[in-house]
Amino acid sequence: MAITSANQLELLQTAEAVAREKMIEPELVIEAMEDSLARAAKSRYGAEMDIRVKIDRKTGHATFTRIRTVVEDDAVENYQAQLTVEQARPYLDNPQIGDEIVDQVPPVELGRIAAQSAKQVILQRVREAERDRQYEEFKDRAGTIINGVVKREEYGNIIVDVGRGEAILRRNEKIGRESYRPNDRIRAYVKDVRRETRGPQIFLSRTDPQFMAELFKMEVPEIYDGIIEIKAVARDPGSRAKIAVISYDNSIDPVGACVGMRGSRVQAVVGELQGEKIDIIPWNEDQATFLVNALQPAEVSKVVFDEEAGKIEVVVPDEQLALAIGRRGQNVRLASQLTGLDIDILTEEEESKRRQAEFNARTQLFMDALDLDEFFAQLLVAEGFTDLEEVAYVDQDELLSIDGVDAGTAAELQARARDVLQARTKAALENARTLGAEDSLIEFEGLTPQMVEALAKDGVKTLEDFATCADWELAGGWTTVNGQRVKDDGLLEPFDISLEEAQTLVMTARVQLGWVDPAELEAGPTDGPDDEEAGA
Repeated sequence: MAITSANQLELLQTAEAVAREKMIEPELVIEAMEDSLARAAKSRYGAEMDIRVKIDRKTGHATFTRIRTVVEDDAVENYQAQLTVEQARPYLDNPQIGDEIVDQVPPVELGRIAAQSAKQVILQRVREAERDRQYEEFKDRAGTIINGVVKREEYGNIIVDVGRGEAILRRNEKIGRESYRPNDRIRAYVKDVRRETRGPQIFLSRTDPQFMAELFKMEVPEIYDGIIEIKAVARDPGSRAKIAVISYDNSIDPVGACVGMRGSRVQAVVGELQGEKIDIIPWNEDQATFLVNALQPAEVSKVVFDEEAGKIEVVVPDEQLALAIGRRGQNVRLASQLTGLDIDILTEEEESKRRQAEFNARTQLFMDALDLDEFFAQLLVAEGFTDLEEVAYVDQDELLSIDGVDAGTAAELQARARDVLQARTKAALENARTLGAEDSLIEFEGLTPQMVEALAKDGVKTLEDFATCADWELAGGWTTVNGQRVKDDGLLEPFDISLEEAQTLVMTARVQLGWVDPAELEAGPTDGPDDEEAGA
């Protein structure tokens, strides 16, 4: 088939038809045709030639041209598509580097194989254009709710027609045991849109917490307008959920606005979520207050917050324990997701027993170490003393403020405490040397003999060993594994050393060893060999 004998307008009509069917720009189809004709021409005239085809957008006439580019003498690599300045003089008056010589060549005649190849090129380009169009259309819809029609089910996954493309609702993204039939209408949250080789992949979800947040945004005008903000969402899909809201207008109750008149707004969301029970909770900047709200309907007696560990202890009346935990731990689990904290729930009786155990342990410590009777040891603990260091080095006036303690008794107490501490320090130092700790580590400023002993027990025996430690290895920390916070014990954690103090000690050791330039430390933080691990 010769291109000259074809109905030239038919090219434009074909491009228009394909563009309409695939919902892409006709220009993309015409460019694909030009590319396919150019490839066919190269197979006829030579693959090394730079042959281009231009189709007139009005008449459909295809023009075949050969392009040769003027390059420097030593830059000629392809003699069919490049030429030197001297070689270009017969074609151009004053040839310059980068000039192009354009020669028109006869149109090619497309044989059966060439025509089939051209068709494949056009189809491939059209498919790529269609995929790009779909991706561009849906990439900005990630994080929104979309309506679609169920097409089919594949291995429990639902394929959904969303207009100009298909999306997939995986079986683990469905609520409970939801089942759908072909042609059922479905509403879902666009969780992710990915550009893949086989085309854009649109992943839907009905279990994502943000699905519920977007539903509330649709039902509650105040959320859409920004007067009320959804601060946090936690879900047990199909069963129960908690949502924290805050109002930026004092005249509007955020909880009441989300519930609606006679519960109309929240019931609309509940109906879409297959009867999922929803607790709407007022947000509070104070974490303890917010947690008390999040554990509703249970009553809370006391909250103890451990900021360093990111944990929080909640004390509830004995009869409220089951309600606070919820069925299968659901209530406390959702409250933990909502606040981002690990929550330990204790009854008042359990907390009382624990406090009594701590009191007895400290009492026994003072009885054994200071050779005191039980009454006097209990008196020290009741006054807030927790260890020997406090007794040994506290201002003597604090001891004198205790009933029945005079200056002589206070001095005797402190002397006994210091003697015990000195004996322990001496024993720790001897044990550290026995374990192989070197003087470079023992004499390092900032480490006590007890610390050196603990390090030596774990194989850290030299200053070089210490300098390779990460701060979290010394001070301890928390790591999130599969959504659960796991405690990492530190070598020096029993000595109440913080991450900042551990980092300072390690960097000081590296400076002493010449591993780090002090000037670099002053300029800003420097990535150490363990920074990546420490960040974990």
